Amino acid sequence: MEYRLREGEDLDRALKKFRRKVQRAGIFRDIKKNRFYEKPSEARRRKAKAAERRRRRRRRRRSRNNS
Repeated sequence: MEYRLREGEDLDRALKKFRRKVQRAGIFRDIKKNRFYEKPSEARRRKAKAAERRRRRRRRRRSRNNS
C-alpha cells in the first residue's frame, strides 16, 4: 500500500488518508486475523457463529419492516 504526498500537503492529513486507505483495504483485519494460528475447527466454529449472527440480524430487520 502506498500513498504519495502531494505538493504542500500536510503530513497529518496525508497520514490520515493513508490510514483510511489501509483500513478500507482490510489490511489491519487480515493482520489481526493471522496473528495467531487458528485451528480449522475453531475457524469453522467462528464462521458458524458469524453466520448465525447475520441470520438473526436479518430476521430482526424483516420483522421490523413487516410490523
